[in-house]
Order: sequence, then structure tokens, then C-alpha cells
Amino acid sequence: MSEPRVLRIAMNGITGRMGYRQHLLRSILPIRDQGGITLADGSKVTVEPILIGRNEAKIRELAAEHGVEHYSTDLDAVINDPSVDIVFDASMTSLRHATLSKAIGAGKHIFTEKPTAETLDEAVDLARQAKAAGITAGVVHDKLYLPGLVKLRRLVEEGFFGRILSLRGEFGYWVFEGDHQPAQRPSWNYRLADGGSMTIDMYCHWNYVLENIIGTVKTVTSKTATHIPQRWDEHGEAYTADADDAAYGIFDLETPGGDQVIGQINSSWAVRVYRDELVEFQIDGTYGSAVAGLNKCVAQQRAHTPKPVWNPDLPVSESFRDQWSEVPANGDLDNGFKAQWEEFLADVVAGREHRFGLLSAARGVQLAELGLQSAAERRTLDIPEITL
Repeated sequence: MSEPRVLRIAMNGITGRMGYRQHLLRSILPIRDQGGITLADGSKVTVEPILIGRNEAKIRELAAEHGVEHYSTDLDAVINDPSVDIVFDASMTSLRHATLSKAIGAGKHIFTEKPTAETLDEAVDLARQAKAAGITAGVVHDKLYLPGLVKLRRLVEEGFFGRILSLRGEFGYWVFEGDHQPAQRPSWNYRLADGGSMTIDMYCHWNYVLENIIGTVKTVTSKTATHIPQRWDEHGEAYTADADDAAYGIFDLETPGGDQVIGQINSSWAVRVYRDELVEFQIDGTYGSAVAGLNKCVAQQRAHTPKPVWNPDLPVSESFRDQWSEVPANGDLDNGFKAQWEEFLADVVAGREHRFGLLSAARGVQLAELGLQSAAERRTLDIPEITL
């Protein structure tokens, strides 16, 4: 058997929380350590990461800890290295357009976190650049690969819901202010000047979730808030948190069959969790309903739906949660980030487009922009189609 093809991947922003935990630790290193992936034709491809960051001591330490041979603080030099096949970016959003433009200009395939840019114009520009260059571009759509949403999507495809009526999402948790207990998220997330914003962060996710679970997002009505106006940074210094830390959205959706669906998603870094998982989506339809989190999905068919009777004078005597049935995985579902990386790598080798590319990402940036505009103007906004 021939040796596997090696794809060299420049991994920028790898010292950040997502870049390190999900992309390096739980995706690229496991792919490397398992000997790569087997493609449809039986051939194999494996990966060789190159760690890139501004703090040389930190990336040198990470490289030594994980047996990575190559690392650098010179992003431009690595991008222009002809032996590098792929540039991955998980750095700050404000730097992403420039980084990805350089990578595309150097003929590299790109895989990137989102948002792909700070503005819709820049996001569309990246999509046009990639199309003209003929490279394979992938954007992280991790939530679609999570077991809970894989099961939920399967129910949609099998017609379990009948006519879908609504989708409701609840996301978030309490992010500590940083004074008495350290915050779980970097301080830049809460400063507008650094690209922070719940809307910018999460509406990019919600767009692809809504598109791929329900259908086209037609309108947005959004309300934003900065519930916690003062926080403390990584050095214990107080700062003004001027970015929105919560966004409450209503979306008009249209299924591929033309049915109208109402979507609602609440997103907050200032909410305490009283649900089974940190994010949950409920779909209600004429034939049944389902609730999915990151891993679990439960459903209730029309024939098995009880008949609750409203009586505020008596305590509830039934357990509503016990009336739902768990949806089985019926297969092994790997880490969502790793699963998408493997799909993207196969697309790179085949020289084809990745199904979740820069145009999809641009629609996410568009929804975030319009969500912020809707909140500022206190009105519903239509979402125009983007064409390249």
C-alpha cells in the first residue's frame, strides 16, 4: 500500500480557546495520530500541522507538548511557503479578511472559523476571491455535525414533523464578570472595538443552523442588550463592556417546500442554565415535535401526545419530560469539528467545493449585520439574496 498523502496545514490563532481545544487537540492531532483518513477510492491522506501565533514561547511549548515539529510567529512567511497546502484561521475576526485574502492570493486552500469578516462587503469579497482562485474553501459549521442536530435533521428529512410550524432555540450561560471569579470567555468578546458582540458571534451560527435544518431565512427582527456593562479582563482590570451580551431574535423562515415557519432564538451570556444542555432547539410540527441539544434529541409523535388540561389551582401531577422518547444515533457520531475537518480534507484532495463555504459564511455575516440594524432601528428587515 502506498504512503498516505500529507497535507501541511498552517494553523493560525492556535493558542486561542477554540483554535486549541477544538481544532488542534480534538481534530487535527487525532487525525494525525490515527494515521489520517481513508478516502472513497481507498487512498489515505494525513495531516502535518504548523502552529502559528504571536507568542513564540507559548507555541513552542504547545509544539513540544503535542509532538508538532513546525511552528512560527511569521504568518506571511508560512502562507507563502510553497509546501503549505492549507491555511486555517482562528484568530480575531478583525484580522481575518486580511489573513484569508493573503492565503487565497498564495493559492492555498482555506478553512476558517467565523465570522469570516467584520462586514458583509468583506465576507462577499472573500467568497469572490476564492471562486476566482479555484481553491477549496471551508467555513466551520460545527453545530450541524453535533449528534443532537444530526438526529434533528434526520427527523426533518424523514418527514417526522409533518408541516413544520416553528423552531425555538435557547442558547447561553452565565459568563462571570471577572472580578470575583475569572470569566470563561476572553474579554475582547465584550468590547465593540475588538469585534465583540453576541449578535456577530452567534447569528453567523444560527443562520447556517436555520438554513440547513429548516430552510431559507427571509426576515429578521432582533433585540439586543448589554446586560453587564462592566467586566474585568484577564489582568484583573475593570473595563467597559459595550458590546451586546444578549440577542433575542425572531426569524421568518421558508422550507424547501414553501411552508412558512416562525423561528425564535434567544442568545445570552447573562443567563443561568435551566435546561438539559447549553443550547437546545425545539421544532414543532403538525405530526410531532422534537427537542435537540448538542448530543441528545427527544421526540413526541402526534399519536403519543398527551392532552394537558390547564388548571392553576392544582399542582402538576405528571412529568412532561418523561412523555418524550429519545431519538437513537443509529451510528457512531464523532466530534463535530473533527468530522467537518475530515470532510473538508477529502474535498481538498478531490479538488471540489466544500458544501459549507464562504458564500454560506457571508449569509451568516449578513444576518448578523441585519440583526444589529434591526435592533438599532426597532423594526423587521427583509434579507436579500447574495449573489457573486
